[in-house]
This record gives sequence, C-alpha cells and structure tokens, in this order.
Amino acid sequence: MTEKIHILLFYKYADIKSPGNFASTHLEMCKKLGVLGKVLVAKEGINGSISGTKKQVEKYKKELKKDKRFSDIQFKEDIGKMHPFARMSVLVKKEIVRLGKKSIDVKNTGKYISPKEFLDIYKKKDDVIILDARNNYESRVGKFKNAITPDIENFREFPKVAKMLKGKKNKKIVMYCTGGIRCEKASAYLIQNGFKDVSQLDGGIIKFGKKFPDTVWEGKCFVFDKRLLVSINSKDNPIAKCEICDTGCDLYRNCRNLPCNKLFIMCPDCENKINGCCSSSCLKAFREHCVIKAKMNQPIAN
Repeated sequence: MTEKIHILLFYKYADIKSPGNFASTHLEMCKKLGVLGKVLVAKEGINGSISGTKKQVEKYKKELKKDKRFSDIQFKEDIGKMHPFARMSVLVKKEIVRLGKKSIDVKNTGKYISPKEFLDIYKKKDDVIILDARNNYESRVGKFKNAITPDIENFREFPKVAKMLKGKKNKKIVMYCTGGIRCEKASAYLIQNGFKDVSQLDGGIIKFGKKFPDTVWEGKCFVFDKRLLVSINSKDNPIAKCEICDTGCDLYRNCRNLPCNKLFIMCPDCENKINGCCSSSCLKAFREHCVIKAKMNQPIAN
C-alpha cells in the first residue's frame, strides 16, 4: 500500500536579519529530511508549503520549531496521494507575500476571529462585509457565501480594494484568504488607511474547512501547487463555468499554446474539441507549431 503524502502550508512574520544564510541552511535541512516544496524567505519572515511522508513532515515541524522565532508557527495540513511538488526550493525574496508597499506594520493587523466566530456571523446575519483577499482566478472557483470578491489579478493590486471600499471605513470588515498570510498584510493596510473595524479569519479557508465543511463555503479552494484545487466540502458543486461552452466546471489548465499559456477554466469536452487551447486562434497557432516541430523531428510539448 502506497504511503500517504502529507502537505503542510505555513507562514510566520518574524525578524530574519540574514535571509540568504537562513535560506541555504533551511534548504540543506529540507534535503536531508527528503521533503519537497517551496519556501520563501525574506527579512520579514517565512512563507511556504512542503510535502512528505508523515514521518518526514513531523521531523520538519520539529526542526523548524527549534528556532525560537518559529516556536509557535501554525501548520495547515492536508493529505494527498502524491507529492504536489517536483523538487525542493528555498528562495530569498523582498517580501514573503508581495504587496509592494513600504512601512506596512504587520504587528497592527486585523483582529483574529476563529472559524466558529466566522460561522456565527452567518448564523446571526450580522451586517458585515465579508472580503476575499485573494486573486480573481482563486475566487472564481470557490468563495464564502455573499463575500465581496475583488477583480484583482495579484496581491499587489490590493490597494485598489481599499479605494473601492473608501466609503465604508466605519463598516465591520471580515477578511479571509487561503491560509491567512495575505490577510495579515491586507488588514494592516486597511487599518493604516483609516478603516476602523477590521478582522481576519484565523487560519484562513484551509483551517475553516477542516472544522466546518458543508456550511458556508462554495466551490473549491485554489492552491499554488500541482493540485491547483482542493475540496473543502464533502460534495463539490462547481460555481465556475467553462470559458468555452459555459457549462458548470472548475477544472483549471494552462492554454496548450505556450506563447499564450493562459490559466483558464475548461471542461473535458471542450478540452478534447480544441486540444487544450483557450481559443480557436490559439488552436491554429498550436497546430502550426506542431507542424514545424514535426518537420524538425522534435518532440511536441504537452
């Protein structure tokens, strides 16, 4: 019987004076343990996801927590049939989640609310703005009921959301994201821009889904690894539609025409009809590419 793969999602804002040294030491540790994944390191902290056997990930947790800066780090854990990562990488960045704004005080973030308190907001029908801090391609396939899902393509665009909510600075705002890291900066940004009552879902969508599946979440949750989507509820009812035929669907793929490489939603029927391309023009370009490669006797990229 194949051993199950455990997948960890984690982050922690902490003072890392020498990110380069930390990254090289951390990569060496990960390779010794045999885990795979991607970890970002910056002066402001660590943000990552790794996968391995239960024994490997438990050793990883133990080793990371030996560092006093990460002794209280929280891990969101999932189980899969295979590694969602092809290799192990530890990268040094300016920010562990890029907002591109200086002087964001991540110690002055929105109040944490537990998954139960978040669910109670729906039960009590409180007058609250539920705000998704993720990108549009994430919320397209899954979100909390009645949430505002901003049309932003990356987290650097979040300041647009603050402008969009400019007239609601006295409203109660409750934010959420996948694991919590973006809400830390986003809530701090709102507070610094005059919003009076900002909260964030502790542990994000992943933690909420473990405690209260089949309640107020709709669709699936987008993740940044090979899986792309994970289930939160016991039954998955797609909230997105195929971008070709408008059929209910939550299958993401990249356009097979490499110069395009668009990430889009496509049902299996349309995938077969236009060979995994996002449009007839991309299908034409892909076929022309195949003809050229065939003449050169080179393999076709999948």
